[in-house]
Amino acid sequence: MSRMDKVFDMSVARVYSLYVEKVEHKGRTRAELDEVIRWLTGFDDEALQQRLDEGTSFRDFFAEASLNPKASLITGVVCGVRVEDIDDPLTQRIRYLDKLVDELARGKAMEKVLRA
Repeated sequence: MSRMDKVFDMSVARVYSLYVEKVEHKGRTRAELDEVIRWLTGFDDEALQQRLDEGTSFRDFFAEASLNPKASLITGVVCGVRVEDIDDPLTQRIRYLDKLVDELARGKAMEKVLRA
């Protein structure tokens, strides 16, 4: 099993708690994090919470998501790789989420994070 297969099968809830810690440590809120996730995935609060409660994998999470049409505007580097240059669609979607969380934690205005 490759490293990315392990990530694909990892529970979103496991990483979500780390996202919450990261943004709250930088003065942002869980509500803002949820707004970013809803924007990217199209899930409402109930659908997001259901997937977290069920331990949904990243593979299933993004398979069930309706990716925001503006997601392709997410650019920049995550873990030394430009997100816009990632070939694998699932890897790219996971990195889009990572990039949005990074931007939120860095204090970027919500309008800019959400590509408004």
